[in-house]
Amino acid sequence: MKAVLLADTDIDLYSTDIPPSGTVDFIGSCYFTEICKCKLKNIACLKCGNIVGYHVISPCKPCLLSCNNGHFWMFHSQAVFGINRLDSSGVNVLLWGNLPDLEESTDEDMSCISEEEYIR
Repeated sequence: MKAVLLADTDIDLYSTDIPPSGTVDFIGSCYFTEICKCKLKNIACLKCGNIVGYHVISPCKPCLLSCNNGHFWMFHSQAVFGINRLDSSGVNVLLWGNLPDLEESTDEDMSCISEEEYIR
């Protein structure tokens, strides 16, 4: 998904909630931004070794409580190209407006869901 860095709206990013598989790996040490206490770690391309973005390892509570989409894998727009995610049919582009509504269910055991998952 095309995104904008909240700390600097001039920076374009792509984001996803799906951890990339077989394409990137963590590089370097964890770090924090000047604006919040989110714990971040850079990710680099496994083919060329260049840093292509970062992963929010541990979001801070203010960020979790703010309006967010649960995407914690961030990619620099100049380092990657975005592709559209398809819906469960594999044919149509997945759009926020077309997501099914969550229905209240008393059948599921909700006691195993963490506070972080509720906030997301």
